[in-house]
Amino acid sequence: MNRRVYLDHNASTPVHPEVIDAMLPYFGERFGNPSSVHAFGREAREGLDAARQQIAHFLSVGKEEVVFTSGGTESDNMAIKGVALAHRHGHIITSQIEHHAVLRTCQNLETLGFEVTYLPVDGYGLVDPEAVRRSLRPDTILISVMHANSEIGTVQHAREIGQVARERGVPFHVDAVQTFGKLPIDLDAFGIDLLSFSSHKIYGPKGVAGLFIRKGTKMVSVQHGGEHERRRRAGTENVAGAVGFGKAVEIRARDMAAEAMRVSALRDQLWEGIRARVPDVQLNGHPTQRLPGTCNMCFKNVESESIVLGLDLKGIAVSAGSACTSGNVEPSYVLVAMGVPVDWAMGSVRCSLGRGTTAEDIDYVVDATAPLVDKLRNLLPVRA
Repeated sequence: MNRRVYLDHNASTPVHPEVIDAMLPYFGERFGNPSSVHAFGREAREGLDAARQQIAHFLSVGKEEVVFTSGGTESDNMAIKGVALAHRHGHIITSQIEHHAVLRTCQNLETLGFEVTYLPVDGYGLVDPEAVRRSLRPDTILISVMHANSEIGTVQHAREIGQVARERGVPFHVDAVQTFGKLPIDLDAFGIDLLSFSSHKIYGPKGVAGLFIRKGTKMVSVQHGGEHERRRRAGTENVAGAVGFGKAVEIRARDMAAEAMRVSALRDQLWEGIRARVPDVQLNGHPTQRLPGTCNMCFKNVESESIVLGLDLKGIAVSAGSACTSGNVEPSYVLVAMGVPVDWAMGSVRCSLGRGTTAEDIDYVVDATAPLVDKLRNLLPVRA
């Protein structure tokens, strides 16, 4: 039987046992609607408020500045559309390698008359803060640049970009779905006004996320209904999910620094093992300024989907760095924006490590990858 190795933590993580234990009562005896005034409702409200306070404490902000959402995608939509619609018109700055939750939200706003600048990145996937400065216009209403890219792991110059935004009084939104609970985020030092973050990337449940909204930020609600979340996001809250999220954040606050060091060492072990045994392979993204557990590699003249499927047969879960649409495999838009040649970009594979990853797992992955790539190069050359 093959060893089972999960190296796709940037996609999702297993729920921590302590998180499950914290959530269980809210599926049973504490099932009330948190907006109800009776005892059942108050019990649910207490759990929701405690979770909000845990997250607020982690971010060093007021709990009234934390809004619960259904996912990182909703948080991004809420932040960008909320600011844009509050201004009714104007100019937005973002980057070419943002998550689709940001890119497609901006594209939608363009159909409503807003103008958007999509900044290029360098060969490491970094946005130049000076390019942000040069792109500013009198009618710029928002800057939205992610903290770290989910595919290549490169961590952006958030502090410098935030300084540019603050100098001009432009709200700064950061998609931190991949860094929240993994890297320190100083909202004041970075000049961040809106921060998107998610639960299931840090061993919490799916279906719950958050948005930090700095007090005084001009924005409107984009989901209408009741008085929930201080009238900023209508809809009955996912109480059990929020409680689990709060517990996951509490655990990350305890373990984050040590886990980052451990996972970084394993990430480097993986890369060194692969490049020692596989010719024509390159590391994508910044070599040091990247997420602790992310290793994105390009294998020349091999299709990434073939590698992913071949490793899956060995019990190893990784992700392809390309998008498969209607049977047509295309190179990653992130790698294309970085200037990676197509014959390399077609063979992009992302390995993202987590709390359950061991050194033995890494050895197993290296041992499985080297002969697989060699076989694919001999039998299945990349399509033109």
